Amino acid sequence: MEKWVCLMMMLVAILELSFGVKGAEEVTYDGRSLIINGQRNILFSGSIHYPRSTPQMWPGLIAKAKQGGLDVIQTYVFWNLHEPQPGKYDFSGRNDLVGFIKEIHAQGLYVSLRIGPFIESEWNYGGFPFWLHDVPGIVYRTDNEPFKFYMQNFTTKIVNMMKEEGLYASQGGPIILSQIENEYGNIQKAFGTAGSQYVEWAAKMAVGLNTGVPWVMCKQPDAPDPVINTCNGMRCGETFTGPNSPNKPAMWTENWTSFYQVYGGVPYIRSAEDIAFHVTLFVARNGSFVNYYMYHGGTNFGRTSSAYMITGYYDQAPLDEYGLFRQPKWGHLKELHAAIKSCSTTLLQGVQRNFSLGELQEGYVFEEENGKCAAFLINNDKGNTVTVQFNNSSYKLLPKSISILPDCQNVAFNTAHLNTTSNRRIITSRQNFSSVDDWKQFQDVIPNFDDTSLRSDSLLEQMNTTKDKSDYLWYTLRLENNLSCNDPILHVQSSAHVAYAFVNNTYIGGEHGNHDVKSFTLELPITLNERTNNISILSGMVGLPDSGAFLEKRFAGLNNVELQCSEQESLNLNNSTWGYQVGLLGEQLKVYTEQNSTDIKWTQLGNITIDEVTLTWYKTTFDTPKGDDPIALDLSSMAKGEAWVNGQSIGRYWILFLDSKGNPSQSLYHVPRSFLKDSENSLVLLDEGGGNPLDISLNTVSVTDLQDNFSKLPFPTYT
Repeated sequence: MEKWVCLMMMLVAILELSFGVKGAEEVTYDGRSLIINGQRNILFSGSIHYPRSTPQMWPGLIAKAKQGGLDVIQTYVFWNLHEPQPGKYDFSGRNDLVGFIKEIHAQGLYVSLRIGPFIESEWNYGGFPFWLHDVPGIVYRTDNEPFKFYMQNFTTKIVNMMKEEGLYASQGGPIILSQIENEYGNIQKAFGTAGSQYVEWAAKMAVGLNTGVPWVMCKQPDAPDPVINTCNGMRCGETFTGPNSPNKPAMWTENWTSFYQVYGGVPYIRSAEDIAFHVTLFVARNGSFVNYYMYHGGTNFGRTSSAYMITGYYDQAPLDEYGLFRQPKWGHLKELHAAIKSCSTTLLQGVQRNFSLGELQEGYVFEEENGKCAAFLINNDKGNTVTVQFNNSSYKLLPKSISILPDCQNVAFNTAHLNTTSNRRIITSRQNFSSVDDWKQFQDVIPNFDDTSLRSDSLLEQMNTTKDKSDYLWYTLRLENNLSCNDPILHVQSSAHVAYAFVNNTYIGGEHGNHDVKSFTLELPITLNERTNNISILSGMVGLPDSGAFLEKRFAGLNNVELQCSEQESLNLNNSTWGYQVGLLGEQLKVYTEQNSTDIKWTQLGNITIDEVTLTWYKTTFDTPKGDDPIALDLSSMAKGEAWVNGQSIGRYWILFLDSKGNPSQSLYHVPRSFLKDSENSLVLLDEGGGNPLDISLNTVSVTDLQDNFSKLPFPTYT
């Protein structure tokens, strides 16, 4: 017995010496798959972004992902969160990247780390910290020395942090993949030869960091060796042209389980059957790594979402915004993963052949030398069930479906056949806020020219002026009335997202743009005093842009302001002396924090003014509902603004921006339980105007099978 113990100890020592540290795993690849410790793998992965949930939610989300048959959790690294100022880093709370990865490791899953550091991700400024904009001579994402300097600094910072914590698989940690850049192929042509040079540099820089695991570039057909080029999209089994080298595996880094949603847009519903079809097709065509983007989308807390994006992110994912199962999507994919894993050895070691089963039908078979066999029978006909012959047997294939036969005989799974029962979300009201006595308000101030200290003889660009410290920028002007007409028109052209106009402290109207049109026009009749007048225009953004070439040159804010009397007479105000104020007074005073709120002179709730911008802050308190169900505020009676709970922003809301069906794009706003105390929680709302806080409610969120008896539930409503 002692001899065996000694032999085992010697073997362990040899393995540790081979891999460098205890538990280390060698990760390589060939033309078929990633190879971990000498074993090929078919891996299923899911995107869960640590800052879009909370540390308290992470263990449950990861456990549900593992239960759903995932092997890997994929996440971006969010540069603007981690380095809000040059050289000053934040990895605390929801930014605790190391803690997130260690929790994944503790639950026995791998990690795919997409460092970027450009990420897009419908995230503010594509993940770039805005201070990058002010670096002299910088041009993002090209062969530009200032950009490369800071990009390499941050990438190296993250890699070294992972190494120090022993988190790469080569050190015994869970990270088996890293990504550099992100969908650069979408913009590469805009930079010409400098773009190609940048791709070569980025790949060489990343590989030179010696992580011990492979690097990938998504949507990058020319990814330099040894970096693997990967596919993003909904139909990579059909659209991916394949690896750019026979020695690289076919990998799908973003299989979109839904699609992002903007204010004014409706949810994109992608069926479980469609997702399963395209995953199976990708595997049948030699794909070996599939990542679901998103597996859990979560919440864009605070001001983290990019232009026009709603606060809820990929709510239609297998795990919804609150981390609840979305059925049948979660369950159907779980069955798919089990079916493919049951024959994965044959798929990875067998010889593939493809053959026709009909005009719109085909098959793929994988056969090992020992006789083991696995097959995929595909029906591309969207409208008809067909019967095909295979191995002297008949198989009925549902419309637009693939049957998986792990032994080339018995059907283990058909992508269009659902065994999982659908569920619905149940919203249960726990508290309303209808009592006037429970609310207090604080009226923000409309600044005039004399109230401002920042001045310019031109219209300043908004993003460069606010430095992303606020969504709001006031443009103010003192005007002497020299016009001949009595009823001029104020004409404003804007590249921001919303604009509100005030003349002599009186609101005269507003307008907003949308995600697909990058500018809008405001035309309002105004009444001027005979002498001096004050014009104040509040320009608002709902997130910064997140993609495209030359992001550093994007323009936002007012482009043109003039007073028009007639076609012959107009007064252009662009080069007048303008005064500017960044942000609202309430933001400067931080009235949403518990500490600062006590110093504010709040008043009792007054009359609610409909159809007028009033810039009002509302404040009340509430107790935490008992139990573990997720919590959400129903803000459907509000207009547009932002909400804070105990000083933490739960995100922007824009109820008045209706979708094509006449409904708000989002009315429920997630309040993580970790934000709350047992009682006396502070709720502060900034509403730009027209909202009624007396009709909002605090709710718990749950899901139930459609077969459940709804009548037993207390006053449920459905979304």
